[in-house]
Amino acid sequence: MRFALAGNPNCGKTTLFNGLTGSTAHVGNWPGVTVDRREGMYKKLEEKVTIVDLPGIYSLSPYTPEEIVTRNYIIDEKPDLIINIIDATNLERNLYLTTQLLEIDCPVVIALNMMDSVLKDGTKIDIKVLEFKLGVPIIPISALRSDGIKSLMEKAYATAKTKRVGKSVLENSDMSNQYGEIVSLLKKENVLHPVFQAVKLLEGDELSKKDFANLLPKIEKVKNTISLKEELEGDFEAAVADLRYKYITANCKGIIKHTKKSNELTKSDKIDKVLTNRWIGIPLFLLFMFIAFHLIFTEDLLFLNKFGVLEEGILSPGVWLQGAVGQLFGFLISGTGDVLANIGASAWLIGLVVDGILTGLDAVLSFLPQILMLFLFLSIMEDSGYMARAAFLMDRVLRRFGLSGKAFMPLLMCFGCSVPAMMATRTLEDPKERRLTVMLAPFFSCGAKLPIWAMFSVAVFPGNADFVVFGIYLLGIVTAIIAAIILKKTVFKGETAPFIMELPAYHLPQFKNVVLHLWEKLKGFVLRATTIIAGAVVVIWFFSNFNFSLEMVQANSADSILGIVGNFIRPLFIPLGFASGTLGWKAVVATISGLIAKEMVVSTMGVLYNPGIEGDALEDQGASDALSVTLATSFSPAAALAFMAFNLLSVPCMAAVAAAHGELGGKKWTALTIAFWIGTAWIVSFVVFNVATLLGFGG
Repeated sequence: MRFALAGNPNCGKTTLFNGLTGSTAHVGNWPGVTVDRREGMYKKLEEKVTIVDLPGIYSLSPYTPEEIVTRNYIIDEKPDLIINIIDATNLERNLYLTTQLLEIDCPVVIALNMMDSVLKDGTKIDIKVLEFKLGVPIIPISALRSDGIKSLMEKAYATAKTKRVGKSVLENSDMSNQYGEIVSLLKKENVLHPVFQAVKLLEGDELSKKDFANLLPKIEKVKNTISLKEELEGDFEAAVADLRYKYITANCKGIIKHTKKSNELTKSDKIDKVLTNRWIGIPLFLLFMFIAFHLIFTEDLLFLNKFGVLEEGILSPGVWLQGAVGQLFGFLISGTGDVLANIGASAWLIGLVVDGILTGLDAVLSFLPQILMLFLFLSIMEDSGYMARAAFLMDRVLRRFGLSGKAFMPLLMCFGCSVPAMMATRTLEDPKERRLTVMLAPFFSCGAKLPIWAMFSVAVFPGNADFVVFGIYLLGIVTAIIAAIILKKTVFKGETAPFIMELPAYHLPQFKNVVLHLWEKLKGFVLRATTIIAGAVVVIWFFSNFNFSLEMVQANSADSILGIVGNFIRPLFIPLGFASGTLGWKAVVATISGLIAKEMVVSTMGVLYNPGIEGDALEDQGASDALSVTLATSFSPAAALAFMAFNLLSVPCMAAVAAAHGELGGKKWTALTIAFWIGTAWIVSFVVFNVATLLGFGG
């Protein structure tokens, strides 16, 4: 059996999906559309049930990719049952989608979610009466607390075995006769879901008109007999929407009873008075972000070193965990080198395994704890409801630069990965705003870039790592704002689309949801590291150890293939500071490798700046620490800042370029965007290097 989850955004659908499917969930894309497809298995019934999490939508009208995906799946794929998740704290608004789902010939069960919040607010909902009026089972649940989930699935399983014919609110309306004629006409043509399609044809729905073009003359003849109110002026879609809202209002009358006074503030309202305050809302958001970076990157957690209390500060959890993983890799690398040497392995094999694969992987994977900690922080912000407030806060700021708060959500997703963030721009109706958002997306540092910041902040700025990483993130945001101003005044002139968003109630993040989210990130990151990155590391090791005659040369020398190519390109980067000197080609090659995947920057540096398995570096400390020592002597603070700035703002990775191409609409826009990224990166990196040098960080 297959059950489809359908509901509005922020109704708790994802929480319910995670609770039902757990570790069986997997994510892909719907065919032909860059919108997430999430499926999983529920195993606690007589038979296994596939749960399909449909995108969050407000209606089944074909205006966004999410609405089209949901509609096409229900109509074409014919799930055995629809579980309609409704936010019980916003019952009337959520029922608008319900009235459309009930028009489809498919069994429906309503999951009345967030009932714990309803009861806490002193509100009562007469579920039995509402169940009778809607004609489908209603089960009260709390997806966050896992209350009522078992009852919901048992009722859904039983209901899925019965047939159901769609019903519409138009049956008892002023246009019931015309509606009935169209339904009869569609039934004669053996049309699937005749009730749903009849309403859509009355509305003038473009998809339905295309599917039933041969019936349009008869349907238009019927519609001409309908007299609408003067204010609707022939707008049948608005007329049907008006009938839906009247139906919802009539059926909810007396069902919802409030015991609290209507002017009494909820807990969420009281918190919002502080967190969304006009003056302190954004500073508080920045403070929360800094606290996160401080816990992840600082070597002076309580500022005891800065105030002279201790010679060495207390390590943050992120730095301690990173060091522990680095030590483990150090033992693994040195141990592997000893084993290979003892069994008489050749020098090239030892170099490939130890200096190439293991050292390259260590350079990336040792920063995994810090990456997971950042994702943990972002997951908590999102699951608690605060992330939506951040979008609300930023709308006032972004609107001045040609973007709305709606664009802030994809931009915020960039802190995780630029690829889904660019795909998420499809929710922006205005093509100008969509293109502008895609062009600014890489400036918001993704998780793949985090190892670069962690590596350089520890190596070159050990006492101020948290401030440096926080500063890099701010640099990206400031650059995005300046770029948006320039683009708004030149390329993307015009008004900004309005931003309307419902703010979900605050609640404590669910431990299970957060863990599942982190597991998905961990799995994806490790998979990339052990496949794409490991393979690329082997290629880099080969090119850094052989010349064009395929003769083995001294490791990482200027005579290698990479050395020759790097030195050829190096003059372009010399003004940026990090390409100066005889070893400058290594930084250039690392930067170019980041065009494939930003994780490659660190793994490439792990290979090129590798101190080697001779000496005491890898025996006395982890491989990551040895790399830090090498980088500290190879980069001045100004050069390190310029290197980070360039990698922050330049082309993110090939996957992101492909995603951007799909959203920008045309090769011309893609080429212009790539040139814009590289040009911006070069200019900002040049400014950063020279300003830092003037401030005394050049030595």
